[in-house]
Amino acid sequence: MDVPNAMPETPAAGQGIRGRALQLNYHPGQPFVIDGQSIELQSGRISALIGPNGSGKSTLLRALARQLIPVSGCVLLNGRDIATVPSRELARNIGILSQEHVAPGDLTVEDLVYHGRFPHRGLFESLTPEDSAAVEDALRMANIGAVRHCRLTELSGGQRQLAWIAMALAQSARYLLLDEPTTFLDLANQFDVMDLVRRLNRELGRTIVLVMHDINLAARYADYLFAMRGGRIVASGPVEQVLTVETLREVFEVETAILRDVPRQTLVCIPVGKIANEPAGAQGD
Repeated sequence: MDVPNAMPETPAAGQGIRGRALQLNYHPGQPFVIDGQSIELQSGRISALIGPNGSGKSTLLRALARQLIPVSGCVLLNGRDIATVPSRELARNIGILSQEHVAPGDLTVEDLVYHGRFPHRGLFESLTPEDSAAVEDALRMANIGAVRHCRLTELSGGQRQLAWIAMALAQSARYLLLDEPTTFLDLANQFDVMDLVRRLNRELGRTIVLVMHDINLAARYADYLFAMRGGRIVASGPVEQVLTVETLREVFEVETAILRDVPRQTLVCIPVGKIANEPAGAQGD
């Protein structure tokens, strides 16, 4: 049963991740995927990037985690240029899960989650009681303790996704960036993943940034939406400001109906159809 979201406390000024006038591409000389865009992600909130395929959502997420270096512009982490932050310190602050997860097939869930502790240990340092406690907390929070000794290849898609999120949780990073965490999951597993995301935010105060294709899941779980198209942030703000017929028409080129789900205190988007393009030379009445 859903309960109203308990909002975290208002974050302190200067806290959060900010991108300023970002120009992003993958190879020199190529057109910019993101050209001159700025974004501000407040600490202690869940933010979701939505938009059609190729709109630049994943590219922007990678830049916010320093996996992609801007051609120009900068990313600030709590007011500090992320380019100046040492790698180990950065990993203690930002955890990112990309769409493609790569791990040896015989790796167990517990081994994977322990891997999240690498930013907190030196190269030759042994595991500490603090490491073990963080792993146990992550397994409990993700509700996957029962499969801790299973190989990743033995898990369902939903269990694997929870295991990867548990690894990021064990990392103890304040900011978690998740790229399409519910893709290819059935409805029940989507709720498992998103309920965990909400708990990480509401109970542990983690700042979460999501790339989402499912607009209704984004509207239900996020505090803020950033709607993107063609490498631009077309609209941003609280869900009720962004999830409008006009914005969705501009971003996705579809007509929609927006309904209010009162018991769950959220909005629901119902697709009506693609915008009909008038033939060349057609005149309106």
